[in-house]
This record gives sequence, C-alpha cells and structure tokens, in this order.
Amino acid sequence: MKSLNYLNNALAKIEAAQVGCMEAIMLTREGYVAECTADNIFTVSNGVLYTPCLTDCALEGITRNFVMEIAENAGMTVREIHLTQYDLYNADECFLTGTGAELIPVTKIDGRVIGSGRSGKWTQKLAELFHEAVYM
Repeated sequence: MKSLNYLNNALAKIEAAQVGCMEAIMLTREGYVAECTADNIFTVSNGVLYTPCLTDCALEGITRNFVMEIAENAGMTVREIHLTQYDLYNADECFLTGTGAELIPVTKIDGRVIGSGRSGKWTQKLAELFHEAVYM
C-alpha cells in the first residue's frame, strides 16, 4: 500500500549509512525486491533489462518509465518481474534511477561484487541515451 509515509524508507537509509552503505534495498513482505529508499532498481542479465513489478510495491517513477522506454528503443527486452536478492547478486549489471539520481551504477550489494564490479555496457549506454534525451 502506498500511503506516502516514508518513515520505513528514512529508517532504512539511516541504517544503511550506519554500516557504510550509500543506499538500502527495500523488500516486500514476501521477500521480493521492491525499490531502494528513494530510487527504482534495475538489473541487466544476458542483455535483458529487469525491474520489480509495480505489484511488488515499486513506485512507478517517471525516470523509471523513461529509462524503460529508452531501453526498448535501444533494442533491449524489458521485463517487470518478481525480482529477488538472488537475481541482484547474479546480475551482469545493476543500476538505480530517480529524479535526483538520474541513472547510477551499482557495483556492489551486500558486499558482493555485481558483474565486473564496474558500470556495465548497458548501464553506460542507457545513461548516455538518458542524458542525450534530457539535456540536448
């Protein structure tokens, strides 16, 4: 339920900062990935872009929708799925989107290196396409 009460998000952000993390990943009661405290989350595996289903409490962000559109226009398959922590740990790439964040690569989750440990080729490509569309 979206109640516009962001207390859980604020507490998660504080807890993440206390252990030296920049962001926290929010899970549903069932254990599916929902979103981060203020950003949407995406993974890339085998050239397919994945993001949590809106039914898993992910906020339908404007930037999220725009990145999905850009990805489809770039020839990527985009899927909204019940994303799990296992999916995150085993992804080739991971990134966050948000109005303020725009598109930020994620290279480590829970101390585990994601992909090569660097911004992946699709993350870089989508960031470039995003900036071209927004700033040019």
